[in-house]
Amino acid sequence: MRFFLTLLFVFALSTSARAQQPAKVSKIGFLGLTTHSSVAQLYAAFRQRLQELGYLEGQSIVIEFRWADGRAERLPELALELVRLRVEVIVVGPVEPALAARAATTAVPIVFTSVGDPVAFGLVTNLARPGGNITGLTSTPGTALNGKRLEMLKEIFPKVSRTAILWNPDNPGSVVNVRSIETPAQSLGIKLQFVELRGGDDLEQAFSEMKRRRAEALYVINSPIIGGQYRLRPSVY
Repeated sequence: MRFFLTLLFVFALSTSARAQQPAKVSKIGFLGLTTHSSVAQLYAAFRQRLQELGYLEGQSIVIEFRWADGRAERLPELALELVRLRVEVIVVGPVEPALAARAATTAVPIVFTSVGDPVAFGLVTNLARPGGNITGLTSTPGTALNGKRLEMLKEIFPKVSRTAILWNPDNPGSVVNVRSIETPAQSLGIKLQFVELRGGDDLEQAFSEMKRRRAEALYVINSPIIGGQYRLRPSVY
């Protein structure tokens, strides 16, 4: 993943800087929703790979980081701030920063790191030919994968009838995934028990609710908030 992200960035940067002098220091914008550990590790790997390729911060590149500290409403203004700084490419995290960057500019190249079904969110025209000024990596080939995962669960545990869905309702990508999972669950005879996780403080309560409702399996719809809990809570439910 680090290799492909770096490749996409280098392509976008080289495209926007063709007419510039070789000695010019290129400016990169970085827009993120949160600095949770899992996200921070991804960005640290990105910076490391750039250095390995000869892009040195303060010498050949400058990275302007903008973090929303978990507050999605701050993203549009932060995206506009990066545009005003005249960055040559904007690297964004999941769907919320990607949508904010797309709304802020149609000229500056945008590279997203991990968006579930970017076609559904209108970020790209299709996966083969994204179109416009935005491209990147998708974490899934589409919401249809949710149904396939439930089918696999049913094959492995044929008697499962109650599955807890751990999700963050504040995440737009999670909302799309939740909608896509309801129909296949009904056809498989699986009752879904939706359990919300809006922050790390909700984790113990979420698992207590699953236990109280006697869930037989757990299906996690990933998001930055939930992904940030993996390192802290490695146990299997």
